[in-house]
Amino acid sequence: MSFSRVTVTLPEEILTEIDRAAPNRSRFVLEAVTRELARRRRAALRTSLSAPHPDSLLVAESGMAEWGRTLPAEDPDGLVDPAEGRSVRWVEGRGWKEA
Repeated sequence: MSFSRVTVTLPEEILTEIDRAAPNRSRFVLEAVTRELARRRRAALRTSLSAPHPDSLLVAESGMAEWGRTLPAEDPDGLVDPAEGRSVRWVEGRGWKEA
């Protein structure tokens, strides 16, 4: 991760609180900004899910079965070569791990 220097103007009272709460101002601000960006992404997703685009509604209403019937008829066995992949498994709290 590369870093850039920025100048942020804060009220003295806030800066005093930051200094009391954390020994590293930059790390504190980075963590706060990261949390806020994640919160805003979740809020935007909730908004999007509660008011989807009209085209998305049409796709959802038609259903997966209908969508599947619109795909070209192909041999599904020819789409993936199992010998080329690696066996993986999901480990709770750790993500995908090679089996």
